[in-house]
Amino acid sequence: MKLLRGAALAAAVLLAPGLALAQAWPAKPIKIIVAYPAGGGVDFVARTVGLRLSEVFGQPVVVENRAGASGAIGAAAVASSAPDGYTLLLASPAEVVVGPVSGQKVPYDTARDFAPITLVGETPLAIVAHPSVAAKDIGELIAAAKKDPAKYSYATPGGGSTMHFAGESLNALAGISILHVPYKGAAPAVTDVLGGQVPLGIVGMPPVVQPTKAGKLKMLAVTSTKPSPTLPDVPAVAEIKGMEGYRFTNWMGLFAPAKTPPEAIDRLAKEIAKIVREPAVKEKLLSQGVVGEGNTTEEFAAFLKNESAVYGKISKERNIRSGNWRRGLRRSGSPDTCTPIARSPAGWPGNTSCSIPKSVIS
Repeated sequence: MKLLRGAALAAAVLLAPGLALAQAWPAKPIKIIVAYPAGGGVDFVARTVGLRLSEVFGQPVVVENRAGASGAIGAAAVASSAPDGYTLLLASPAEVVVGPVSGQKVPYDTARDFAPITLVGETPLAIVAHPSVAAKDIGELIAAAKKDPAKYSYATPGGGSTMHFAGESLNALAGISILHVPYKGAAPAVTDVLGGQVPLGIVGMPPVVQPTKAGKLKMLAVTSTKPSPTLPDVPAVAEIKGMEGYRFTNWMGLFAPAKTPPEAIDRLAKEIAKIVREPAVKEKLLSQGVVGEGNTTEEFAAFLKNESAVYGKISKERNIRSGNWRRGLRRSGSPDTCTPIARSPAGWPGNTSCSIPKSVIS
């Protein structure tokens, strides 16, 4: 009898931390780190979902922006945080899949240092143009770029981002060579396309839906296999003959540091699955082109494995490696111009000039 009592007491002691967490968590504010500047698509989703989480948990949920290095700075901050469920990462593909598979040197290993929680939402990318661009849709842009490749360049939130991969895949499939101009985040990239410093942009939909509706930008196409319900009149690249199968999405996934107690992870996954299906939240996300997902941790882990395989294949075929993100691009006499020098593996043109703004800092 004493042995049984002793065993029961030992088991209770072992279970106590998990039980205490299940009962008490969260007992203080939760921080969601976004590895990009405020105003971008990931930031929008973090603040939309974070607001409802704070109401559900009865604790503040604070969104903190830590931009730089194509998302690696913010991701590293979470990877090195205490695994207690109070510091989370809302990530895009760049910092947890695309960067690592394309050789970016980061101080973390996605599989080792992060615990996947759930796929929060997904949105097609948008290929947008300044109103001064004559092309009315992606087909006209491809035709124009074939005639005068030196005339066009496209802004993205960063080298090695999903948008960079989408742009170089477009170049490859369409047989064009539009120059890539990387920024540190979607917000500055969109700002310069709005201002006409760069004629084209490939970004997530959230920061460009309203400018498109207001006539300040032209959305030439989306990168999903079919039009987005947010702007159903905008065609998908995959609808063009020869471009079938072209698909890139900017997803937002929630991660915790590895070894975070499973009770916290499970509760986050379940609550977010409910939140993204609430009519008000669903409508708000969809207004910016984001479709709420909220899958299980197991489903999210399988999704990440597949994404890694897809991007790894493209990285190898197009030689999109960390050291090549700006290969072939040098500044010429004026600080606002550049010259692509020698045709790079990514297909940049040679011996042409292009206008590149001073704010390109990626």
